[in-house]
Amino acid sequence: MVSLSNQTRFSFHPNNLFLFENRRLGISGVNFPRKIKVKITCFAAERPRQQQQKKKSQSQSTSDAEAGVDPVGFLTRLGIADRIFAQFLRERHKALKDLKDEILKRHFDFRDLASGFELLGMHRHMEHRVDFMDWGPGARYGAIIGDFNGWSPTENAAREGLFGHDDFGYWFIILEDKLREGEEPDELYFQQYNYVDDYDKGDSGVSAEEIFQKANDEYWEPGEDRFIKNRFEVPAKLYEQMFGPNSPQTLEELGDIPDAETRYKQWKEEHKNDPPSNLPPCDIIDKGQGKPYDIFNVVTSPEWTKKFYEKNPPIPYWLETRKGRKAWLKKYIPAVPHGSKYRLYFNTPDGPLERVPAWATYVQPEDEGKQAYAIHWEPSPEAAYKWKNSKPKVPKSLRIYECHVGISGSEAKISTFEEFTKKVLPHVKRAGYNAIQLIGIPEHKDYFTVGYRVTNFFAASSRYGTPDDFKRLVDDAHGLGLLVFLDIVHSYAAADQMAGLSLFDGSNDCYFHYGKRGHHKHWGTRMFKYGDLDVLHFLISNLNWWITEYQVDGYQFHSLASMIYTHNGFASFNNDLDDYCNQYVDRDALMYLILANEILHVLHPNIITIAEDATYYPGLCEPVSQGGLGFDYYVNLSASEMWVSLLDNVPDNEWSMSKIVSTLVANKEYADKMVSYAENHNQSISGGRSFAEILFGGVDNGSPGGKELLDRGVSLHKMIRLITFTSGGRAYLNFMGNEFGHPERVEFPTQSNNFSFSLANRRWDLLESGVHHHLFSFDKELMDLDKGKGILSRGLPSIHHVNDANMVISFSRGPFLFIFNFHPSNSYEKYDVGVEEAGEYTMILNSDEVKYGGQGLVTEDQYLQRSISKRIDGQRNCLEVFLPSRTAQVYKLTRILRI
Repeated sequence: MVSLSNQTRFSFHPNNLFLFENRRLGISGVNFPRKIKVKITCFAAERPRQQQQKKKSQSQSTSDAEAGVDPVGFLTRLGIADRIFAQFLRERHKALKDLKDEILKRHFDFRDLASGFELLGMHRHMEHRVDFMDWGPGARYGAIIGDFNGWSPTENAAREGLFGHDDFGYWFIILEDKLREGEEPDELYFQQYNYVDDYDKGDSGVSAEEIFQKANDEYWEPGEDRFIKNRFEVPAKLYEQMFGPNSPQTLEELGDIPDAETRYKQWKEEHKNDPPSNLPPCDIIDKGQGKPYDIFNVVTSPEWTKKFYEKNPPIPYWLETRKGRKAWLKKYIPAVPHGSKYRLYFNTPDGPLERVPAWATYVQPEDEGKQAYAIHWEPSPEAAYKWKNSKPKVPKSLRIYECHVGISGSEAKISTFEEFTKKVLPHVKRAGYNAIQLIGIPEHKDYFTVGYRVTNFFAASSRYGTPDDFKRLVDDAHGLGLLVFLDIVHSYAAADQMAGLSLFDGSNDCYFHYGKRGHHKHWGTRMFKYGDLDVLHFLISNLNWWITEYQVDGYQFHSLASMIYTHNGFASFNNDLDDYCNQYVDRDALMYLILANEILHVLHPNIITIAEDATYYPGLCEPVSQGGLGFDYYVNLSASEMWVSLLDNVPDNEWSMSKIVSTLVANKEYADKMVSYAENHNQSISGGRSFAEILFGGVDNGSPGGKELLDRGVSLHKMIRLITFTSGGRAYLNFMGNEFGHPERVEFPTQSNNFSFSLANRRWDLLESGVHHHLFSFDKELMDLDKGKGILSRGLPSIHHVNDANMVISFSRGPFLFIFNFHPSNSYEKYDVGVEEAGEYTMILNSDEVKYGGQGLVTEDQYLQRSISKRIDGQRNCLEVFLPSRTAQVYKLTRILRI
């Protein structure tokens, strides 16, 4: 008799179904299951609910402590004592745990939650067909209509018995390829075709019967395929062994049946002298007798177990049955050819609707006034884009070039991905930036919205080119060493019904809140229902989609205030933490952001997420395990607003140096994670003016007073950018064209300007001459300060001199010293600036140099300064420097003197 050992215990508690792979990776928080433990329940008596919840709460608290999770950790670290906000964080943490439990009841793991695009939308199936799936719980009938079926709502509909419509409202439609005339159906009902990789494999003409015979001859050992060929032999023999040859035929004849363990022991005793090959390879023992549930010990034969694990499955034989692309095209006409136009047809309680599918990846939102439609993108393997470059490594600091593809050309038209790739990417590289941030990429029906009213979240805008064109743009950017970020808008969606998600299935609350809550109070856009699991599935899958399909490197989450608060951020804040946890805070939106950051950083460890939040919600860039939202960076929106206010409303001699410094480094706890910018697209696009337009737009150098105005504008343009760049965190952002002082604002074509494109472009011709060339040269030097000397990654600035009377600011960052004189008229011959280290300081950047459009007032002999032993600004030494008005200087400690 075969000896049986190696016990394996199966756990039946639901909480043990998932073991997260981050234990293997050493990551805490959300992760994905490594194993699944089988749950077998024969009967169960429901335990008291309170007892279950108490034990669950105790186990969760213990697991949190073991994982280093503290829902109020960042408050404790910062020494903030606010009982109400701390309680809000604890309740949010508990609600997030409950949400994760609910997600795992619907999805296999969190990777599954983030990969909806693998099933939803339109996909080619290996069994010569196209599968379509979308979500529309309010619809009664669903079909695909397109130019391939004459736009018929009955030819390709969801069919009963083929998973046509499930309980959650997902519609599943199969579109079978059409057999060509004269071709015979496939020999195998489940015949598969390899459309992409090795697409000639399987076209040799070998029949499926020959392949299966080869598998039987080469794979199975003698006798191993016995039970496969005779499926009913085992149950028939078991029945005969249990009840004898004259077995009962009715329940009355059956009588009482002994329990399974007794019957099995009796059977083993009867067959104890049989050869080992006749015995089963495992033993099953019920240890749950007398309990309201069963516990089974499964004992397996070590010989059988070893043999089982050493034997590879017969997958190679199965793959040989697959035929290739040539065989498929010879036999079938594709049900949905590449480039086909289609829409989703719903029959709802209010009548029929035609919609662009929510998961469509290529959309024409408006075609000469015609209704929007999706485009099936399935190029042949030879024509499909193939990636050439790997992703660049994430740098220590970010120099982000913000761009909009449509306005990136010089001509009065919408530019394309191809034009941007050829003309703009090389300029970005030459200018010294290491990342681009693209706005307006997801499909949007109305061009004038700049891309912030998204209609189709999985589609790159077709007005710029094809999906492959966008892949080429990202790939070439990576080849130049540039990271690619998207400005992602998940805070709201377009209210458009024909191309967008509004009233998608006829109901008002499919993706969005019902009633007033579902509409932005000022912009008319639709507000997502973040507490709905299917909406979470859609949004988190969308984040994963752009990374998986287009290999983007990160996101800036646009306008978080719109989603975090039910007042959409349009309310007065009292600088009290109560503003961040009162009844106007959408806890579901916060949990979505936490979940999105957790999942993205586990699936893609090098991903970068940036938060744009005008309210600076507490814990934006804190780890999720410590009560934060998990972002890598946040945008300092206050700086640009301050500069605009000073330029527009305050005379030059009344500028407050203290206000400038406090605004630029306001949040010292998170300054290292701050994205600084003097001006981004908001100043140029959102009804405003660029700094160049404010400072010297329309100024004629030859007119009376023109030179003075131009000198003032150029000087302030450089100083504003230099102090913003060097006083912030590890990231800096600039909008396309502002690096050379673009003299005009951006104005998209609308009815108010007769749909003119005259201001919807960039004047790249200005780069090579005059003041714009000087400004570009200076901006390039700024980027080189970080690229060559690592200014941004050298820790935070130490600001030691702020003089409102003299209008002078000075600070150090590592071995570098920065001095700014904002006074409009006063120059200082020997201005004392404190330095800690005694030594020689060499000027490495002077904003007043002629090549940067300055006056050249500082002579070469003044570029090297030796420190004086004199305590100034709390520093042990000082420099006496010449400071012309409206100039800035950067020094580097090049030699240390020991005194």
